[in-house]
Amino acid sequence: MSMVTITLNNVQCSFETGPQETLLQLLREKAGLTGVKCGCELGECGACTVIYNGRAVNSCCILAEQAGGANIITIEGIGTAEHPHPLQQAFIDAGAIQCGFCTPGMILSAKALLDRNPHPDEETIREALSGNLCRCTGYSKIVEAVQLAVSRMEQEAQR
Repeated sequence: MSMVTITLNNVQCSFETGPQETLLQLLREKAGLTGVKCGCELGECGACTVIYNGRAVNSCCILAEQAGGANIITIEGIGTAEHPHPLQQAFIDAGAIQCGFCTPGMILSAKALLDRNPHPDEETIREALSGNLCRCTGYSKIVEAVQLAVSRMEQEAQR
């Protein structure tokens, strides 16, 4: 066992971790952040997506020990029920949520994109979301939700 210290949702945290423990396991089991979903555990579905040092990554593919010193944002770190992030609200308003399993990963992939490129075109949005699988919605409403969030964030910036 070893100790790993990360900045998790803007709070520095330390966890004891084993050599085969993934970041996904650490976040769900030790930090109690169940918005990070356990899907395929192979890096194929995107359900475990987090923002890791500014990039959307599959937390199932990173060993917890490798995350030492990293800045990690999960869905729990970007908004609250009272004050949702514009992406979260846009997903609700656009009807981009059905079962909700993929939603945290989709939102975090979109957030990582918008943090780098606040004015993406549809092709860029689709490319950024390509690592996240959804079995319910199709993808049209998800793309529409990201576009809606972009529009709202642009309007807010102009105020």
